[in-house]
Amino acid sequence: MRKAELDLHETRCLICRRLLQVPCVSSTGNPQRSKSRLGTQRSPRAENFAAVASRGSASAAGIVDAARQMSGGAYDIQPERRIRHLTDVLTKGPQTFDAVVIGAGVVGLAICRALAMEGQKVILLEQANAIGTETSSRNSEVIHSGIYYTPGSLKAKLCVDGRQKLYAYCDSHNVPYNRLGKLLVAAHDDQVPKLKEFLANGKKNGMTDLVWLDAADAKELEPDLHCVAALKSPSTGVISSLKLMESYRKDAEQHGALLAFNCEVVGGNISGKMKKLEVKDRDTSKVSEVQAHMVVNAAGLYAQQLAKKMQGLPSDTIPESFLARGHYCTMEGKPPFKRLIYPMPESWGLGVHLTLDLEGRARFGPDVEWIDKVEYNTNPELCDKFYPVIRQYWPGLPDGSLRPSYSGIRPKVVGPGKPGKDFVIQGTQDHGLEGVVNLYGIESPGLTSSLSIGELVMEMMLHGKKAPSSVSGGEQRD
Repeated sequence: MRKAELDLHETRCLICRRLLQVPCVSSTGNPQRSKSRLGTQRSPRAENFAAVASRGSASAAGIVDAARQMSGGAYDIQPERRIRHLTDVLTKGPQTFDAVVIGAGVVGLAICRALAMEGQKVILLEQANAIGTETSSRNSEVIHSGIYYTPGSLKAKLCVDGRQKLYAYCDSHNVPYNRLGKLLVAAHDDQVPKLKEFLANGKKNGMTDLVWLDAADAKELEPDLHCVAALKSPSTGVISSLKLMESYRKDAEQHGALLAFNCEVVGGNISGKMKKLEVKDRDTSKVSEVQAHMVVNAAGLYAQQLAKKMQGLPSDTIPESFLARGHYCTMEGKPPFKRLIYPMPESWGLGVHLTLDLEGRARFGPDVEWIDKVEYNTNPELCDKFYPVIRQYWPGLPDGSLRPSYSGIRPKVVGPGKPGKDFVIQGTQDHGLEGVVNLYGIESPGLTSSLSIGELVMEMMLHGKKAPSSVSGGEQRD
């Protein structure tokens, strides 16, 4: 498949499966049927989208626009929740808010929700035209258990606490998930000592359900798996990140929060008690002033870039920014596994693992590619390097069964060749400014930790809780 065709197919897949929730349309225009609740019949909305998506001459941007038209604004399907611009929100002129949250990914939405539920007047600003368009929707959608993270680190504490909160939230708010469990496998004898370290590490983090499996035990659970030993983590699951973010948004709006899209914060002064932000409407280029007593920078990939625009913030408190792009492949046909399968972690990440979505479809990834700017390109040949890695734990992976799918980008605060670092969540004691919280390097397990991060930031803002210190080397890896 040529690169242009691949980029187009990637866009179709993301829109079909994540935005419109309809069967994927392949590059030939044929729907990839699945035994989902959609059955084999497609809705009129799906048929209309398929007609647009199957046109070989349609550009990726054109398909996105078509999907947004039909969905009422990107992810927003309900008419009453169409895109709002800042000028729509500030209909009565400039307003003063209790808090401004910048960035409508899963973490920004969770923070907005937590503040709004405490009675704060909150506005959430997002430069894209929908919630969660980047890291929050371009990932493995896994609810992590907490095996990997250094005991005492923010990642460990927030992941374990957040996982428990997240499952309870999904049950009470009807957010789809599947607690199907995972196996972390040692494919060779020389990996067994490290696997034992992860068992001890998980127990230190409060995980009481980890089970050590020898090769025979693991093979009894997953007959197609190759390993010499494995850790079974029953509390690992998968979730619909889209439905989760929509639920957070609904909670926030029901408690009075306002969301404004296509809003880019281009400057501001956050040194005084009243913070003043300059916000540009990306459609009209009109710049408006937004005032608030508190500002939260939850801009994800752009957090450092945003921080540098803020007058009053000491520049030496802003960590370096690095971008790690990861690619995913999907598999044609039904996979033989019932659980997630993870190889031993590498120095750059958790390895090319096998995850299952809520409909049982398999995807593999991510790898890592260090990049200089945010681009979601996908290499047509990337699957070639996936085969030998996957076959270390699944020797029976059929030739030609993998297909490039999509990519995501992880915000990092350390670059290539350096050990992973903890979340960076800065408050007054870090930068000397009251009412300002900056979040940097919120990669995995950010989704799992989102409710706990939201609660933490709320307590920092409203109850004077000090920002917890990050731990050097927040992840235990090879």
